[in-house]
Amino acid sequence: MVDISHVNALGPAGASDLFQVLRDGQPRTRTELADLSGLARSTVALRVDALTRLGLVGPAGNATSTGGRPSSQFALQSGNKFVLAVDIGASHIRIALSDLGGRSLVQDSTFLEISDGPEIVLNWVIEAGARLFSDSKRSTADLLAIGVGLPGPVEHTSGRPINPPIMPGWDRFDVPGWLQQHFRVPVLVDNDVNLMALGEREFAWSSTDHLIFMKVATGIGAGVISGGYLQRGAQGIAGDLGHVQIARGVGVPCRCGNDGCLEAVASGAALTRLLAAQGLPVTTSQHVVDLVKQGNLEAIRAVRQAGRDMGEVLTMCVNLINPSVIVLGGSMAQAGEHLIAGVREIVYSRSNPLATQHLQITQSSAGPNAAILGASMLAIHHALSPERIEAMVVSLAL
Repeated sequence: MVDISHVNALGPAGASDLFQVLRDGQPRTRTELADLSGLARSTVALRVDALTRLGLVGPAGNATSTGGRPSSQFALQSGNKFVLAVDIGASHIRIALSDLGGRSLVQDSTFLEISDGPEIVLNWVIEAGARLFSDSKRSTADLLAIGVGLPGPVEHTSGRPINPPIMPGWDRFDVPGWLQQHFRVPVLVDNDVNLMALGEREFAWSSTDHLIFMKVATGIGAGVISGGYLQRGAQGIAGDLGHVQIARGVGVPCRCGNDGCLEAVASGAALTRLLAAQGLPVTTSQHVVDLVKQGNLEAIRAVRQAGRDMGEVLTMCVNLINPSVIVLGGSMAQAGEHLIAGVREIVYSRSNPLATQHLQITQSSAGPNAAILGASMLAIHHALSPERIEAMVVSLAL
């Protein structure tokens, strides 16, 4: 058995607590850190030294002198360690090497059908990830974690997709285990809409603690942030708003096996079917968006009504969890104000007035980058969690 009694001198838990203070990037002196933590300055020095040797903290100039020698400051060193962010869609993959501030350093992407199966898709991720490290002349030894987004339900505790409707061959596949055969770091897997919510918040709403991100594309789903935390629910499928039944959907079959779901009448796929049946030249949701931008009245009416349908479901969410921001993203969000106007019409008229007094309903600011940014934040939050920092400090001391 390894003797770790000597680790107490470093105080791994204390080093973790100290690091959480420094995560905001603001430079601080040892004295300031001692005042904030209540620790002796000598203890702070030991813990700062441990974090410095890990490459997580480093010198950040000197504080303004008030007489005598100026004190050294320390801050988060976001560029010494890295995470991989992976956004896997129905027909695309994006991968990025990011620093601990969430800044993408290098990226790669490809068009690959998720229906090709997990081995083909994840092997591309492994090969592309290795290329990013090689091309950027960075070492995989400095990789801390990997964040992965999938276009289907994910069991959060295991990272395995569960009965994903558009992912044949992926049901209960061990995604983390497959990637860890090559990258010996924690792999965090989540539904892509959850990651979009994280990415959008990081990009445009960092001070907002209550936000709903609704993705409207081939299907419909939502990521819910409440109290500053992503809400996954008991099994990880919180926010599955696409399969809430709505009044206008009565008798309309949905791919989930039920009738009347929001997705069955308001998704990009549903609007494509509707407009094609009216004789318009559409085969994809992008064609629907293009018609809207061209001013086609049938397409505008259909999109506006889809917004109203979404508003019916979002009204329940507003009254239930009282968000301060609702963000619409995904390919159909490119229809812009026509879609948003339909949502606003219903939400503002049917919700509790106090809940909508300051409610903002808007289009995604992060756009197509929301998922990849969210994947990086998922990995960063795990890698820099108190538990992981404590484990790193203990490993350093052994």
